[in-house]
Amino acid sequence: MIEIHTITIDSAQPYELAQWWSAALGWPLVDSEPEDDEVMLDRPDGPPHLLFIRVPEGKSGKNRVHLDVWPAEGLTRDEEVDRLLALGARPHEDHRTDEGTGWFTLLDPEGNEFCVCRGEAERAASSS
Repeated sequence: MIEIHTITIDSAQPYELAQWWSAALGWPLVDSEPEDDEVMLDRPDGPPHLLFIRVPEGKSGKNRVHLDVWPAEGLTRDEEVDRLLALGARPHEDHRTDEGTGWFTLLDPEGNEFCVCRGEAERAASSS
């Protein structure tokens, strides 16, 4: 069986984008400098890590692959959305339902889509 070791994200400014994701996820940068063309975020529990690589072309359409994230411990999905917006994410698409299910799609500082899903406690509450 293969394992995913690294998820690589193309970026115009890999150091800056990695810093943003580091703040969002709480994962540390691995020995990086602002001028580096490749910047790794080290997932504390082991792979997969996130690698940001400088590319000359900008984002031109919808991501073919995106990240789904769960809220930090103790936060609801909506509280996590608010926290990420305060860090500089931008709202993209709201897929939340009146029943409390669904997700919220945000854009990171370079316009990459990612989804904020309900946390473990919210999922457990709706299944009981």
